[in-house]
Amino acid sequence: MGSLGKEAAADRVVLAVNGARHEAAGVDPSMTLLEFLRTRTPVRGPKLGCGEGGCGACVVLISKYDLATDKVTEFSASSCLTLVGSLNHCSVITSEGIGNTRDGFHPVQQRLSGFHASQCGFCTPGMCMSIFSTLVKADKTGDPAPPLGFSKLTCSEAEHAVSGNLCRCTGYRPIIDACKSFAADVDLEDLGLNSFWKKGIDRADVGKLPGYSSGAVCTFPEFLKAEIKGQTNDVPAATYDGWYRPKSIQELRNLFDSNWFDENSVKIVASNTGAGVYKDQDLYEKYIDIKGIPELSVINRSNKGVEIGAAVSISEAIEVFSDGTPVFRKIAGHLSKVASPFVRNTATIGGNVIMAQRLPFASDIVTVLLAVGSTVTIQTASKMLCLTLEEFLEQPPCDAKTILLTIFVPDWGSDSVIFETSRAAPRPFGNAVSYVNSAFLARTSGDAASGELLIEDICLAFGAYGVDHANRARKVEEFLKGKPASAPVILEAVQSLKDVISPSEGTTHPEYRVSLAVSFLFSFLSSLSNNLNEPAKYIAPNGSCAKSSPEKQDEVASDGLPIRSRQELVFNDEYEPVGKPITKAGAELQASGEAVYVDDIPAPKDCLYGAFIYSTHPHAHIKGVNFKSSLASQKVITKIVREHDEPIWKEFFEEEILRGIF
Repeated sequence: MGSLGKEAAADRVVLAVNGARHEAAGVDPSMTLLEFLRTRTPVRGPKLGCGEGGCGACVVLISKYDLATDKVTEFSASSCLTLVGSLNHCSVITSEGIGNTRDGFHPVQQRLSGFHASQCGFCTPGMCMSIFSTLVKADKTGDPAPPLGFSKLTCSEAEHAVSGNLCRCTGYRPIIDACKSFAADVDLEDLGLNSFWKKGIDRADVGKLPGYSSGAVCTFPEFLKAEIKGQTNDVPAATYDGWYRPKSIQELRNLFDSNWFDENSVKIVASNTGAGVYKDQDLYEKYIDIKGIPELSVINRSNKGVEIGAAVSISEAIEVFSDGTPVFRKIAGHLSKVASPFVRNTATIGGNVIMAQRLPFASDIVTVLLAVGSTVTIQTASKMLCLTLEEFLEQPPCDAKTILLTIFVPDWGSDSVIFETSRAAPRPFGNAVSYVNSAFLARTSGDAASGELLIEDICLAFGAYGVDHANRARKVEEFLKGKPASAPVILEAVQSLKDVISPSEGTTHPEYRVSLAVSFLFSFLSSLSNNLNEPAKYIAPNGSCAKSSPEKQDEVASDGLPIRSRQELVFNDEYEPVGKPITKAGAELQASGEAVYVDDIPAPKDCLYGAFIYSTHPHAHIKGVNFKSSLASQKVITKIVREHDEPIWKEFFEEEILRGIF
């Protein structure tokens, strides 16, 4: 196993689940947190929905303790993607952990029930944890204390709290109403039908809502802190058999040089969210977790720009960019529409970039970073290289031993720089892959004599329109440099772009994607020409107006306004109590995760699972079924071949009864 294999490795992962200590001993390194919770603990709240981090049914709250700062950090995460091996000395809170029938329900669960925000209830525990984690995050800010009964949450933040959670039956209005009821800036009269007051008759009052106070739930138990403080600094690189957590780049290189390293059976992970996009084609015997390498988690600010380590999460990057120049804030705004909150909390910037380099991944992040002239630092087997992001993307796909170390984003300042990003996707708040994304950065200068705005330099980046990775429209850039933003110039630039944006064969809706790219560029250039003769309305960096009329300011700010709607109710006593806002029996049980569904019924011992394998040719006769040699194929017990209308289940049951399994 090499030198590292001789070190004494711990044989288990220790974690807290709803305040109780659990040990994951002898588990498969590929086991997810969701599988561990549902098979090794009494927890049933997190559900298996999509298995890709796209529905939110499995959301939990994960807390980590930093011994150096003596601080606890909480974040929501998809338990279906999070590997249990990465959670040593972490605390996990599920919907049962914040409230249940024994200890009493949490205000989040009570308000979801009271606002009629649960129908089938399958997704409700995930909704509950998304809201709860947002409340925990908001209450830790330095904002002034909210009025009694409210949190520090704003209506806008409340709407985004469940932006990654999918509901297929209830409808989002009551769910959003339950979220908004915690916001200090909410108008309670705007909230919809609920069982706390009779809408249109009774006065809406926060005192009628289940009382909320921050800090009521302990997210990280003291016994786990004590274990962390009591452990020695000489922690082995191997957490348990099959799971390795190097503490430096050199330790990672040593693992690469070990005689057991094989990229076909070893997977390198930081958060494993990439498995939600590209499914693993086989099982892996070993995992190398690079999240604990300090060099990959650096965040360095300077007057030249920001350097971000490859293992920094997307959520952390958003916080870094939000506190910066207009260009940086625009980057943060676009990144907040990538994936969903509980995926961004664990997914890394470097993982997104490296996946876009190796695979045809429609990355919004790469497009945005490409437009601002970002550079990357990589470590190959023999040397360290610093490349522009464009050069990195153009290289052949990196091998498993090439490490992306850091990403540097230059600071463009704010003078005469205009930066804009766009994306078209099925859902505006994110959690959907773009049909097309774009990012444009231009440096301009004004000619006082002619009143024209000259484009000194410009970068036009497009992605997700049916190409291997994001790229720049070089031909259009060269045409625009040194030219004024006039109508004839814009027209020719748009016509030229149609020849540059060419989706690959097999891309769905190619004409639509091209038209989107053209419209993005037209809107960007038009925003310059529309203000040539109006210096008082000069377009400032980040696409905002530095000095403009109130009407223009309202137009610019409209994207950030909370969702507003009106619900009119007509009460009739003729069929009473039909139509009365009565809380559904069992809604709180659904919110707490205690409601039992078919999937929550324990499987019998030695239960087998079947899956259909379909022929790729119609009316074909099956001569045989062979599996390629792999770890996954070793899990197959038997195969049953069905010809035409032969009864498959009769054959299956007869065979298994003879084997004594049933």
